[in-house]
Amino acid sequence: MAAERVPGQGGPLGGVRVVELAGIGPGPFAAMLLADLGADVVRVDRPGGAGLGIDPALDVTNRNKRSVVVDLKSADGAATVLDLAERADVLIEGYRPGVAERLGVGPGDCHARNPRLVYGRMTGWGQDGPLAQRAGHDISYLALTGTLGMIGAPDAPPAVPANLVGDYAGGSLYLVVGVLAALHHARATGTGQVVDAAIVDGASHLAAMIHGMLAAGAWQDRRGVNLLDGGCPYYGTYETADGGYMAVGALEPRFYDAFTDLLGLGGQERTAHADPARWPALREAVAARFKTRTRDEWTVVFEDSDACVAPVLSLREAPRHPHLAARGTFTEHAGIVQPAPAPRFSATPAAVRTGPARPGTGTAAVARDWDVPRLLRDRAAGADNGHATR
Repeated sequence: MAAERVPGQGGPLGGVRVVELAGIGPGPFAAMLLADLGADVVRVDRPGGAGLGIDPALDVTNRNKRSVVVDLKSADGAATVLDLAERADVLIEGYRPGVAERLGVGPGDCHARNPRLVYGRMTGWGQDGPLAQRAGHDISYLALTGTLGMIGAPDAPPAVPANLVGDYAGGSLYLVVGVLAALHHARATGTGQVVDAAIVDGASHLAAMIHGMLAAGAWQDRRGVNLLDGGCPYYGTYETADGGYMAVGALEPRFYDAFTDLLGLGGQERTAHADPARWPALREAVAARFKTRTRDEWTVVFEDSDACVAPVLSLREAPRHPHLAARGTFTEHAGIVQPAPAPRFSATPAAVRTGPARPGTGTAAVARDWDVPRLLRDRAAGADNGHATR
């Protein structure tokens, strides 16, 4: 059998070591992003797993990582994680506040072994505050930040944006920004720190521009009536003759002119964009025109223009779009079509180097590469207890 390739080879974060204490959602995604950028990410899985309930071989958030299995409730579990933390640059955990401390792998325990460590904490509510110990999910956090209330039609319940705005935009990405900033500080000063990344903080921060518009009177505090929330008839989606949809974003005057020309709107509609009182009639006219052709037919009409109109594609259709295909926005690895690493770097390109790490399969290689022999003893003990990973 060929020797396992170290996932952290190549990319701008080559040489950075990350310990990820297994969880679901934003923590694993943040660790995947660091791994995509070249970090050597070791995921510490628990016996029995803690994933999404799908085949681990298909969970792309565990790509470019290696996995070891450690029972943190066993006699040597905490010691094994601390051995890893001593050799790491970053540790990421997503437990409720206080859990890592009770398990013996909290910031104090880790910094006693490695003062330079960046300790990243991913939660929904944050490490303190009245709700810190309360359970929650993406939709809960978006609800309290005002973000969820902005999304959807005015005469319907708020629309649920999958778990992208909270978990991944407000959570994972802010954790990664915080970790990289703290890593820069640690390398400059020799001092690590704790990064408290809370989804409520990140999701609120994402709406900074909207809060500014609200203060200026340019945004109404209700959904479906504003320029960027679907209230504007030339910034929204419309059904086509075949049940598909087109997305329109013709905000600037020259883009709006191109849009109305290609859509075939008459003189009255061409000037209605400047008067919100005429928006309802404009919306009806736009909707009626889009219903006269299929999505693919309208795509041909608009594809070579600056009208800012695009077809609404499904997840399976998106990788086949000519632009995304030309850029390689999606890639296929081990038979799985998935988003390619982002962003892109001219000197240190990132890549999908290995498929999803299956629990425990990296134990021997990590024990060797990180010089943590206790991992091998733990694996032997796990086999004696009947939960060895194969």
